[in-house]
Amino acid sequence: MSVPTPLGIAILGLLSERPMHPYEMFQTFMQRSEDRIVKVRPGSLYHTVERLERDGLVRATGTEREGNRPERTTYEITDRGRDRFLERLTEMLAEWKYEYPEFPLAIAEAHNLPRETVIRLLQKRALVLRSQLELVVGAVDHVEGKNLQRKYWLEASYLRVQLEAERSWVDGLIDELKSGSIDW
Repeated sequence: MSVPTPLGIAILGLLSERPMHPYEMFQTFMQRSEDRIVKVRPGSLYHTVERLERDGLVRATGTEREGNRPERTTYEITDRGRDRFLERLTEMLAEWKYEYPEFPLAIAEAHNLPRETVIRLLQKRALVLRSQLELVVGAVDHVEGKNLQRKYWLEASYLRVQLEAERSWVDGLIDELKSGSIDW
C-alpha cells in the first residue's frame, strides 16, 4: 500500500470527523485555510480520494444529486484508513525530515546575482512575509476570539513563529548586504 500524501492525510483527517463528498472537503479546507499547509486543488483532491479508495482507506457510502447539480459521492474513512492515518500521523509528528524547500537553495545560489538585485529581491520577499504574517496573526486572533480550542489551530501558531523567524533572518541579511559586511 502506498504512503498517503500530505493531501491524503488531510482528507483522512476530515473523514475522521464525518463522511463528506469531495466538494464539501474542498470547501472545508478553504474555510479552515488549510490550503496554507497542504496544496489542495479540486482535481488533485478528487484524484487523491480515488487513490485512497483504491487503497481501501476510504469507501463510498452513497451518491446523491440536488437539483441540476452534478452527482456527489459521499466517502467515509475505513477502519484500515483510520489505522493508516493514525500510523502516518504518528510518524509525521515524531520524526524530523528535511523537506527540501526552495528558499535555502535560492540563498545558496544568490551570490550569482548582483548585490543590489539580491537586496531588491529580499526586500520583496520581506514584504510578502510581513503580509503573510499579518494574515496568520489575524487568523490566530480570530480563532482566539471564537474560543476555539487551541488543539484545532496549532498549525497557525507554528506558522506564525516560522514566519516571524524567516522575516527576522531576511531583514538581518538585507541589513548585512546593505552595510557591505558580507563580501559580495
